[in-house]
Amino acid sequence: MTALFLSDLHIDETVPHVQAGFERVLTEAVGIADDIYILGDLVEVWVGDDDDAATANRLRGALRAASEHSRVHVMHGNRDFLFGDRFAEETGVTLLADPTCVQIGERRVLLAHGDAFCTGDVEYQAMRRMFRSPDWQRSVLARTLAERRQLAAGLRAQSIAAGANKADGIMDVTAEAVAEAMADHGADLLVHGHTHRPAIHQLGDGKRRIVLGDWGRCGWTLHLGEDPSDDRLLCFGLP
Repeated sequence: MTALFLSDLHIDETVPHVQAGFERVLTEAVGIADDIYILGDLVEVWVGDDDDAATANRLRGALRAASEHSRVHVMHGNRDFLFGDRFAEETGVTLLADPTCVQIGERRVLLAHGDAFCTGDVEYQAMRRMFRSPDWQRSVLARTLAERRQLAAGLRAQSIAAGANKADGIMDVTAEAVAEAMADHGADLLVHGHTHRPAIHQLGDGKRRIVLGDWGRCGWTLHLGEDPSDDRLLCFGLP
């Protein structure tokens, strides 16, 4: 089994090069990756499965094509938590719970977006609970598409302002949250995104934490196979 992982592309109409790079990765995965895992924040914002913007339609097409040759799994992030059943049906992807454990070779791998581990940021965790609430999501989706786009723009502006006033470390994961999650799931390896701090962390006792990078100065992918020595966290140029 070979698996490809990526996260934090933050695709929208302002970064066509990122969307093109994503499409290239999906095309190159043909015959190589049995499973493709997208661990959150695939898009900068998702206002609902009825989004008819050109970028959203192009994204659906790329995922639909990829799902014909690989199993494509999508996890909600803090930008695209409104991906729903209609999106999954139209693209052929499987929506993953956060967190989810998978078996790759002899390894039990815990997958997560990563924001739940940033427990030092109490304000963010309160917002996260609200965004993930079914009642809040239903109330948002009951609005018109135009109203949801306006709401999303406002929330994005608030997020930027809030992040600018926080200490850098508070927005990273805490060691305690990571250790607890890995122990609860009996995981040998944790793979996540969100923090935009790509790295491979050795945690002792043969356990590791691999952080996916955000698609800014380059694109990031992680390739995992049955042999841990073949693991590759790659940064590559975008078109």
